[in-house]
Amino acid sequence: MRPSGHTFNISISAATGREISPYVRRKLLLAHKLLKSPLRHLSLALVGDTTMSRLHQEFMGIPGPTDVLSFPLENDARGRCVEGELVICIPEARRQSRLRGIPLADEVLLYALHGMLHLGGWDDRTEAEYRAMHAKEDQLLQKLGIGRVFDRTKPTKTAGGNKR
Repeated sequence: MRPSGHTFNISISAATGREISPYVRRKLLLAHKLLKSPLRHLSLALVGDTTMSRLHQEFMGIPGPTDVLSFPLENDARGRCVEGELVICIPEARRQSRLRGIPLADEVLLYALHGMLHLGGWDDRTEAEYRAMHAKEDQLLQKLGIGRVFDRTKPTKTAGGNKR
């Protein structure tokens, strides 16, 4: 159980993608409850390809944009992340949402959930970790009434009962 008085705050800065910020905020607040996360503050930056490419090179040593970068900023006494930052590339989300045939907001939410899981200690470096992490993302998206986004190869029912 979370200690009483535990709050979760999200601050969003949007160089691009401002119109989807309210949707992503609402869904992340619900996801935080589902995860029972110790995270108290999440800063979310929605950026373009140029900024993401610079950050990707600077922090990961990889040229070009990526979908999301996660930065733990503060840990509690037990080593759990209580404050973190996510940087999400909106043009990459736009490209992928077109390929998947899903709304941009759901693709961005997928990236934000992925980043929150990284802040919560999940990893996707091995094949087994990769499968487990993406299964968790789809499980969360189903509970949020969206259905699978990452793994769209398996039919699933959304909260409204429609097949995805």
